Amino acid sequence: MPAARTPAKTRGAPGAAAPPLTLDTELTFLKGAGPQAASALRALDLRSVGDLLFHLPLRYEDRRAVTRLCDLREGMEALIRARVEVADVRFAPRRVLLVALDDDSGSGLLLRFFHFNESQRAGFVAGRIVQAFGSIRAGRNGLEMIHPEYQLVAHAGELSVEDRLTAIYPLTAGMTQPRLRRMIGQALDVAARETGLRAALPGLGDPDTLTALEAIHRPGSGADAEALRALRHPAQLRLIREELLAHQLCMRLLRRQTRERPAPPLDGTADAARALQAHLPFSFTGAQQRVLNEIGEDLGRERPMLRLVQGDVGSGKTVVAACAMLAAARAGHQAALMAPTELLAEQHQASLRRWFEPLGLNVVLLTGKLRKRERDERLAQVADGGARIVVGTHAMFQSGVVFARLALAVVDEQHRFGVQQRLQLRDKGPAGTSPHQLVMSATPIPRTLAQTLYADLDVSVIDELPPGRTPIATVALAQEKRGDVLQRLGEACREGRQAYWVCTLIEESDEIEAQAAAVTAEKLRESLPELNIGLVHGRLKPDQKELAMRDFKDGRTQLLVATTVIEVGVDVPNASIMIIDNAERLGLSQLHQLRGRVGRGARASQCVLLYQGPLSQAARARLDVMRTTTDGFRIAQADLELRGPGELLGRRQTGLVGLKLADPVRDAPLVPALQPLADEYLDRHPHEAQRLILRWVGDVERYARV
Repeated sequence: MPAARTPAKTRGAPGAAAPPLTLDTELTFLKGAGPQAASALRALDLRSVGDLLFHLPLRYEDRRAVTRLCDLREGMEALIRARVEVADVRFAPRRVLLVALDDDSGSGLLLRFFHFNESQRAGFVAGRIVQAFGSIRAGRNGLEMIHPEYQLVAHAGELSVEDRLTAIYPLTAGMTQPRLRRMIGQALDVAARETGLRAALPGLGDPDTLTALEAIHRPGSGADAEALRALRHPAQLRLIREELLAHQLCMRLLRRQTRERPAPPLDGTADAARALQAHLPFSFTGAQQRVLNEIGEDLGRERPMLRLVQGDVGSGKTVVAACAMLAAARAGHQAALMAPTELLAEQHQASLRRWFEPLGLNVVLLTGKLRKRERDERLAQVADGGARIVVGTHAMFQSGVVFARLALAVVDEQHRFGVQQRLQLRDKGPAGTSPHQLVMSATPIPRTLAQTLYADLDVSVIDELPPGRTPIATVALAQEKRGDVLQRLGEACREGRQAYWVCTLIEESDEIEAQAAAVTAEKLRESLPELNIGLVHGRLKPDQKELAMRDFKDGRTQLLVATTVIEVGVDVPNASIMIIDNAERLGLSQLHQLRGRVGRGARASQCVLLYQGPLSQAARARLDVMRTTTDGFRIAQADLELRGPGELLGRRQTGLVGLKLADPVRDAPLVPALQPLADEYLDRHPHEAQRLILRWVGDVERYARV
């Protein structure tokens, strides 16, 4: 296990001589920094001189040539040099400093400052020369720049232009680009006096790390600007591979850490599947059977299974997990299923209870809202081994939850949990052992990307839907068509069909969403008085949710109004209409999850995406994808391209793939070759592996806490 990042040296007593600068020195000792700058940079997780080296540019600006005012065009970034004609402060509609410029070309430009002080205003004296860099936009009175970087001098001869591209870095309050560039320059000078960053790294080739960093932070005067901007400069490609390798090292170390202790071998997966199949009204698909075989092989070994099962909405991941859980229970052990929300945990318990009760197994539910007496009774059943099958939320992580013989932990909706949370499950097994882990995701991910995101897991894919699933026709309609939608909805429900009406809000608040859903339900009752309309949202008590869903499932209500809590877990075969209100507010994967609630019966199903115009380009693209395909993998790929992995995959992956230079989508083809290299590092070059992890991540435990 690599040690934590070496702590930066702390400031000594007032008046004490500054220590010699090294890459481990605290930032406060850098020239022009001090405690205030060091404090500001901690917001960017920058604490030592060495940290600055890996704070890489977001982009580059070209300030190598002055553009005449007559050659400016809207949308371009430009360096200009001109005379101050007049400066004036206006107060309508808000306080603003306006500086009019002209040059020898006879054209003009307006500088606009909304945040300024008196000394700034006083500096813009008519006739002085200003050199400014910024984006050109069209204003009411011609072209203008808003808050450009600028210099003011008396004579043009006092000005110079850059001889190289200018790096632009992520900033925080209290820090400016010029100041940060000067500090990074000092860090590069310190690094040049040390040998660590020039050391060769097996399998990565040239240039070495420091040479690559210098090329990125200080592009040479002849640097290929387009290659740098496209992230295809040799120095960038070298660091991208190094960063991805560090990522793989972390995940593989976590995998080895989990497998340090043995797991109880479970040989009865095939028998459990046959026993469960006898009580199911459907047969396993070929894809389910293939994945069951892969799980069975893993469970039969004495090392912990670490497997991700991903598949489209409705592909049957839960019943596959149920077979593994049944195998554990029949072998005298315990199995636990963890869900991200109480609602989903309750729905899983209902499904497992329906499948397992005919086999003589009880399913215990553990959530945070249980009354003390009931919770204590269930905890006792878990602790003495009487509860063989346990379902719960993150409440199962708590120290008060003690398992007697936990052999299998199943995690649903993997992207909502962190690596650290799965590591905590490891510690729930009997002393000296580690339970098998099976994690499920209904967010399909291309295999090359899964190799980046889930490098600590083996991946199985259920790529086949059960027979009988009917195609879902999807249309996108403007809110102006709401009346037509209501009329058709009423007709369909009177014919015996059932429908969902999903309310979406931008605010992530259970209370606000609950209010919006309640208001929508009331309006729908006024518009469709002949229908029984149910309501489900995150603020309802568990028994109220259960009642509302049971009424819908049993056909006592024709229309269920819900927030996006309905996204996963509900299976009502007679529900064949999904209406998503304000669909433009949701991402593709969430829209796909919601659409997957219908199309589970024999009837042809419809999904209506009601949107509020005008649509942004991205929102229009999302709705177009939804209309043209129901393939979850194609939708996931489109979501990655439109929004990036962080938004698609949630907080866990946002941190996990919060890479400095590499991109998990763009650079996914590089990963397969780096995986055996990571294993080679861990086996043959452990010191270099530790160096890379400390350099790019910090330490493995910190990485796991994402």
